[in-house]
Amino acid sequence: MVTPHLFRRYPDAESLAVADVRDVEEIVRSTGFFGTKARNLIGMANAVVTKYGGDVPTEMDDLVTLPGVGRKTANVVRSVAFNLPGLPVDTHVGRLSRRLGLTRNDDPVKVESDLCALLPPNEWGEFSLRLILHGRRICDARAPRCGECRLAELCPSAMSTAGSTATGTKRPTKRAAARTKAPTVGRKKAAVRKTTKERTTKSAAKAPAKSAKRTVRRAR
Repeated sequence: MVTPHLFRRYPDAESLAVADVRDVEEIVRSTGFFGTKARNLIGMANAVVTKYGGDVPTEMDDLVTLPGVGRKTANVVRSVAFNLPGLPVDTHVGRLSRRLGLTRNDDPVKVESDLCALLPPNEWGEFSLRLILHGRRICDARAPRCGECRLAELCPSAMSTAGSTATGTKRPTKRAAARTKAPTVGRKKAAVRKTTKERTTKSAAKAPAKSAKRTVRRAR
């Protein structure tokens, strides 16, 4: 893994800020785009030291000023490192949110806004992680396994492929998805409630489910 090596070599922002870019490039080379990433890492460390006294900021407006840090990364830092409200929207979160009818937007910022409106802030981070895990294990981009999905009964995309194979490997067509009626507010809440309550994959088993009643109450 890259990060253990990187953090052993540069354990704090001060040491990373003065690192040789060629050394950092070698450490992160396997991740791709290593030149840009190395420069961003060193630039980020410099900004943390010079602007924030060596402490990583917690506010979104501050985090996104750091080199290489966008809104998704800032939300990860907030929700994972600081246990603060943050809902990272990656390709899995965006794809599943649209398939479940929780949003019609493609823009990650708008998707984030739509999802945050359905959940209390303290559940944003875990909800994002559940969608990511479900997207990796069940709701594949090309071959979603709708027959194995616990959310199928609430999912407009799954409903449009009701005549597919038992394992649900047929991918919904754009035409079929367009014919599917947009989900009601009640169905949106039900999908969010079920995603939050149930452990949709074995990988999500350690992520505790939150109260469905609280989710619905705060989503109103």
